Amino acid sequence: MSATTLSLLLILAGGLFVTGFFGLLARRAILFQLISLELMLAGPALAFLAGGAFHGSQQGQGMFVLIVILAAAEVALGLALYLALGRVADVEDSDTITRLRH
Repeated sequence: MSATTLSLLLILAGGLFVTGFFGLLARRAILFQLISLELMLAGPALAFLAGGAFHGSQQGQGMFVLIVILAAAEVALGLALYLALGRVADVEDSDTITRLRH
């Protein structure tokens, strides 16, 4: 892998992270926030994979697997909370969750 390819992949990874971060801040629907979190996790995963391939190290692949496992756990927990909130209070907006405290 050349340095140019690595640079392009790192720019793409940064773009994925920034897009996910913007989506997390801009959207109020819980489902879209979960998708944005997945985009945010995909950026560093791609960066670790590209960095590991560039340096010929398997540590990047290990970090990629760790991030994929973390993303799967985050989706499972987030969807479980989303479904539970949908059944109990018909909540789809993250702003209305703050009103459910009391």
